[in-house]
Amino acid sequence: MSPYEACALCPHRCLVNRLEGERGVCNESSTVRIAWAGLHRGEEPPISGEVGSGMIFFSGCPLHCAYCQNRQISSRNGYGMEIGIEELSTLMLALQGMGTKTLNLVTGTHFIPSIVEALIGAKQKGLTLDVVWNSSGFESIEGLSLIDPSIDLYLIDLKTLDEGVSSRFCGSVRYQRSILRVYDYLIKKGRNTFIDEDGLLKGVLVRHLLFPGEPAATEEVLRYFADHLKESMHLSLMVQFEDPQGMNRFSKVSQEEYDRLLELLEELEIENGFVQEIEDSISWIPDFTQDEPFPPTFSEVCPYFLELKRS
Repeated sequence: MSPYEACALCPHRCLVNRLEGERGVCNESSTVRIAWAGLHRGEEPPISGEVGSGMIFFSGCPLHCAYCQNRQISSRNGYGMEIGIEELSTLMLALQGMGTKTLNLVTGTHFIPSIVEALIGAKQKGLTLDVVWNSSGFESIEGLSLIDPSIDLYLIDLKTLDEGVSSRFCGSVRYQRSILRVYDYLIKKGRNTFIDEDGLLKGVLVRHLLFPGEPAATEEVLRYFADHLKESMHLSLMVQFEDPQGMNRFSKVSQEEYDRLLELLEELEIENGFVQEIEDSISWIPDFTQDEPFPPTFSEVCPYFLELKRS
């Protein structure tokens, strides 16, 4: 039985038959939709490498965060084009041909079975890239179990452990209720995080973004990370919150708040990972209707993606 027949790939567990066109919270059928593919140089250094990470942005999302910077493609009926399994495999190989060392799969939760099939096909044809699972963390254990054998690095969010913050910023209180199960699963997998001889990060990189006015929620996340994750995982702490609706385009922490975060990292002896610079003011709100949706010099569209887009 296909996982799409009674879909439980995310914690919503809609149990709809997506093979028959039924749609749950993600509002996607079983046909993969993508919004962009190419090299992106804005990831953490051991993911981007020298030329950038080979990224595929999937359309749709089971978690509709109020301030998602990719809401243009993640919202219900968001921007994107349908693509077949063989085309997806060929796209993966085309990214490898651009010289990247990582295949970065962004928000693919609701298409996990198709992605697994495409990866198998691509590897049979010579795909050797490290596979990065770039995710909100809003997966069911059933879904994660399907994709896990294919993943070299989990680049996965830990947005919040606070129920109120989850409801306000993450579109669903279920995020707070499900994310600990995800990290329990990753802990049990026993993945140790390290940088290999090629300079690539392996294991789990935990991403956390400070939400405006919620320093206590971030402190809760950091204390959880220190207590349960720091021995086997790395942290990526981001401090620049962007509102894609433009009402408060950049919401930076104050220098005092930033210094407190650095002090807390030291207090908790969190040493492995990355911290976003407070002066970083580049807008990362992309426009996926453009061939190059990101800031100049930060991306390079995949020619095969353009071929698919224009065919």
